[in-house]
Amino acid sequence: MRRSRVILLVVVGISLFASAGCGRHANGDSEPSASTPQSNELPPLELKDNTPDLLLTWVDTKGDFHVVQKIADIPESARERVRVVRTTQVAGTGRLLYVADLRKKTAAGTYPVSTITRAEWDEIGAQRRKKRLEALAPSASASGQAAPPKIKPDDVEVVVYGASWCKPCHDAERYLKRRGVNVKLKDIEQDNLARAELQHKLKLANLPSTAQIPIIDVAGQLLVGFSPSALDRALRTAETTETL
Repeated sequence: MRRSRVILLVVVGISLFASAGCGRHANGDSEPSASTPQSNELPPLELKDNTPDLLLTWVDTKGDFHVVQKIADIPESARERVRVVRTTQVAGTGRLLYVADLRKKTAAGTYPVSTITRAEWDEIGAQRRKKRLEALAPSASASGQAAPPKIKPDDVEVVVYGASWCKPCHDAERYLKRRGVNVKLKDIEQDNLARAELQHKLKLANLPSTAQIPIIDVAGQLLVGFSPSALDRALRTAETTETL
């Protein structure tokens, strides 16, 4: 149970898994190379209402990810595709993920669980965010509303720890730059100093070195993964702190 609480802190306490992330870790370790034959299916997972040691990630209509430990805590409208992680096993935490349909049970009291890739899972949130932005754009234009004011570049210091191949890392960097934020992208695979710096920050924050990239330092607040809403909250917190 202690291990479950630690992982939940990573996911929820710092908006960890309400976001898009890459399949390599903050310590520079990677998953099996593309040259290694890999299965496209995970081992079967039995999921019931009383299954212990769970982390369940659901996606809202805005494309934001939320993590809970109990099936009962997931809104009925968001139960069609829910990511499932057993904190006592490694399966389902790498390139392939478990996704369950929690809308109905089988005769044995289990929920249907299938396998998808991490890229497919990230795309679910990306498509919902895109749809929401497209819906908002016409109304904002028609009303003549101005774009949200940019943050002064010198107000907040932001560092994105990632890698050259990590798309969410670059997405986070672009997102911050569009808002006028002074952001620096550090490649933890190519820069040993950057990797050591990140490991030190994770240790101070009592976070595991296996957290997936990007890891974003917003004036001392560590966010794991790229989530526009989580970044906006962190930036507002940082701005408020700076003005006190």
